[in-house]
Amino acid sequence: MTEQSFKDMILEGIPKILPAKRARNENLSHAPKRKDILTKTEKKLAIKNALRYFPEAHHQELAEDFYQELETYGRIYMYRFMPNYQISARSIDEYPQQSKQAAAIMLMLSNNLDHAIAQHPEELITYGGNGSVFSNWIQYRLTMKYLAEMSDEQTLVLYSGHPMGLYPSHKDAPRVVVTNGMMIPNYSKPDDWEKFNALGVTQYGQMTAGSFMYIGPQGIVHGTTLTVLNATRMKPDRDPSKLPIFVTSGLGGMSGAQPKAAVIAKTIGIVAEVNPKAAYKRHQQGWVDEIYEDIEQLMARVKLALEQGKPVSLAYLGNIVDLWERFAQEDIQVDLGSDQTSLHNPWAGGYYPVGYSFEESNEMMANQAEKFKAAVQHSLKRHVDAINQLTAKGMYFFDYGNAFLLEASRAGADIMQADGSFKYPSYVQDIMGPICFDYGFGPFRWVCASSSEQDLDVTDQIAAEVLEAMYLEAPKEIKQQIADNLLWIREAKENKLVVGSQARILYADAEGRIKIADAFNQAIKSGRLSAPVILGRDHHDVSGTDSPYRETSNIYDGSRFTADMAIHNVIGDSFRGATWVSIHNGGGVGWGEVINGGFGMLLDGSDDCARRLKSMLHWDVNNGISRRNWARNEGAVFAIKRAMAAEPRLKVTIPTVADDALIDQLIQ
Repeated sequence: MTEQSFKDMILEGIPKILPAKRARNENLSHAPKRKDILTKTEKKLAIKNALRYFPEAHHQELAEDFYQELETYGRIYMYRFMPNYQISARSIDEYPQQSKQAAAIMLMLSNNLDHAIAQHPEELITYGGNGSVFSNWIQYRLTMKYLAEMSDEQTLVLYSGHPMGLYPSHKDAPRVVVTNGMMIPNYSKPDDWEKFNALGVTQYGQMTAGSFMYIGPQGIVHGTTLTVLNATRMKPDRDPSKLPIFVTSGLGGMSGAQPKAAVIAKTIGIVAEVNPKAAYKRHQQGWVDEIYEDIEQLMARVKLALEQGKPVSLAYLGNIVDLWERFAQEDIQVDLGSDQTSLHNPWAGGYYPVGYSFEESNEMMANQAEKFKAAVQHSLKRHVDAINQLTAKGMYFFDYGNAFLLEASRAGADIMQADGSFKYPSYVQDIMGPICFDYGFGPFRWVCASSSEQDLDVTDQIAAEVLEAMYLEAPKEIKQQIADNLLWIREAKENKLVVGSQARILYADAEGRIKIADAFNQAIKSGRLSAPVILGRDHHDVSGTDSPYRETSNIYDGSRFTADMAIHNVIGDSFRGATWVSIHNGGGVGWGEVINGGFGMLLDGSDDCARRLKSMLHWDVNNGISRRNWARNEGAVFAIKRAMAAEPRLKVTIPTVADDALIDQLIQ
């Protein structure tokens, strides 16, 4: 029997002959065992749900297989259907295809599952502990088959990982529409995710995991760099002769960007991580400079770094609480502090309590859920106490959008002020909101479909040329943002940011995104670029996400708990030319805490593409600026007035600001 080619394996979809049962690769990082939450009747339903992908002849063997997985891991992953080929962002022409747009989507979702990218690749989890591309391997296989077969007049509908099917549409419609975790509101608590995910009927797509737009830790390293740069600027009284010390936690998915960003922002970055595989993976990739398992050796190295005055990133293989408590005892000025443990997922591997080993925590999490929860909440109280001691000594601490403040408050930690607000700001409230999002600046990203480093170099040059021209004419309100991003793109290659696909990110406003995208499209048309370019962004942006404790935490008109903006965003992108769109419940701050929308768009060098990119990118940014303007955010009022001056067809309602004294007189 001839060996199947890569293309043949994709076109096969669900194998007619059952592959042999296979074990997991224990050299990879794996998702922790999920809690045993299903009743006996629900377990039967979970197996029945899984079997509906297969002909009845296979049910006897697969039912036993799936039941064993469910009992062992708390989920049915269908490990035996993992493909034999390496999953990675191959050149777009290597994928079997009837539609170039569909091939671009295959490239992007493959990148999310690359072993160098994905946090738990064999569980199809890209980052955040539970951010899934699919729930099981048959969903992956069937989706790839549909994408390979579809035309530009069909749309694939993905229902929380399940490929519902191909539907007739038209060339201006999205090729794929993705939803993840869109629960009825009263069924959107953490245990609801555990239950319905175990049943195989929904999944947690995080932000860019289940929408096929993750580009490895580079995707957040730029935003983290901007955050740390601007956080340092918020401490004008610090000693400029010494490098700032930045202490935080997490080296897993998104958090793996922190040490690299700390060095780019010219600080001494110290990051705690409890998972050895995550820590050493980042070290091997060059994202963290040094790892210390002994806290005494680490402290000695921090003092040496201060003396040397050279930016460096240091990882502590241990619990963040131990690290914070040690810094509270030391006579070392910590300038900046944050946290990026996955506290949106506190009971299932997002946060590990102090006093227990990594292995002990995983065992307790699966088998003693209430004890684990109590240990996490006790740990959070100690965590906050140590941070409070350091902020009293002058440290600037900010929540990094991972639900740290929220879960610490729920644990009863000393995190609240007398008026009921948090002691510390979200980084969006103090930094990214007023400095970036209100002006329309957010994480614009692109991927070279050729998977060619040379093409990426060309895109860097084009983006720099666009920003240089924009800087000369920019108003003073946004010159700093453009300057920071121009420096970033000039140094991007030297900073070795690529992991997986040949991708880049920078923060740009609507004008910048449209001009850069149009320049890319022209370069594809002229042959300066050898292949199409795939545009996207993080959902963590100006208008894609409604998240009251992160993206919209600097909305103060009472509307931050509404989700109209994210829904408007994905609907508007859909009919303005996006190649694919997504809308998710969940994301970086947790299931039930956020609604976020994303898109992907293929640039192919055509005049039609030039039309669509201008229409879609203009809406994708200005939708969010309009909402922030209506919330009376000064930067957004400025930005939307500027946008209206540039585009006469844009007419946005501008708020009148009421006099507080007048209202105070009325309501005593």
